[in-house]
Amino acid sequence: TMSCASNASHSPVFLLLGFSRTNISHTLLFFLFLAVYLATILGNVTLVLLMSWDSRLHSPMCYLLRGLSVIDMGLSTVTLPQLLAHLVSDYPTIPAARCLAQFFFFYAFGVTDTLVIAVMAVDRYVAICDSLHYTLVMNHQRCACLLALSWVVSILHTMLHVGLILPLCWTRDAGSNVNLPHFFCDHRPLLRASCSDTHSNELAIFFEGGFLMLGPCALIVLSYVRIGATILCLLSAAGRHQAVSTCGSHLTMVGFLYGTIISVYFQPPSQNSQHQDMVASVMCTAITPLANPFVYSLRNKDVKGALHRLLEWGKVDP
Repeated sequence: TMSCASNASHSPVFLLLGFSRTNISHTLLFFLFLAVYLATILGNVTLVLLMSWDSRLHSPMCYLLRGLSVIDMGLSTVTLPQLLAHLVSDYPTIPAARCLAQFFFFYAFGVTDTLVIAVMAVDRYVAICDSLHYTLVMNHQRCACLLALSWVVSILHTMLHVGLILPLCWTRDAGSNVNLPHFFCDHRPLLRASCSDTHSNELAIFFEGGFLMLGPCALIVLSYVRIGATILCLLSAAGRHQAVSTCGSHLTMVGFLYGTIISVYFQPPSQNSQHQDMVASVMCTAITPLANPFVYSLRNKDVKGALHRLLEWGKVDP
């Protein structure tokens, strides 16, 4: 029998069933996600240390990239360690308080990630279209303010959605569990499992969340339209190639991150929506934080040079 559980303040227990119905061995998934998590932490920590120690990597872009690496480590740490524990457990449960805490930190890190990516697009715009004033416009103080503003906007956004989730009730089984067909406490699965009216939550996702996505997306598009126009006006092929190469890494991650977010949160429900949500969420929580340091380091000659010096001499030149 099913009943409608009381809201989060009465502490239902959520049973995370995301990988329970898969035919893939849980042992294989455990070692796969463990490798992804360790590589994510190692890659991002290496990038942060390189950019902190090497004076050649103290540019505004590297300052923002260092902040992005910290965010990526937080984003993967919010979900993957718990997933690893649940993969070796017969009873993958999470109490309501921890579920809401995970929800809060996942969205705080995730939204900040999207905003910092947009700030990086502005940085590329200033670097290419107004290079003479680059160090004046994108100084470290301004970058720090933009990072702080990204965090403030993200936390306010997340608090709004936590506030809308708190009053909800969930359908539970004959015991005290609320079944979630997902591997962490994400927005859509929580709303699907609720037996309350979630109309206001859906409206908030579509309008407030959509507006929060539209702003950074518009900023990125406008920045790259101006960058494209500037590149086309450059006379030398070498200058055009250098300008394009400085934007390649960023454009790769923009497509990866925003494509994943849109596929999860801004598409109409379908029969396969739960499976699509799972795949896209794995991309967002595991693959994107893993890819960021490697994409940027492999395409950035300064980062590659610093890493080469570190490996060759055992230290980074001050």
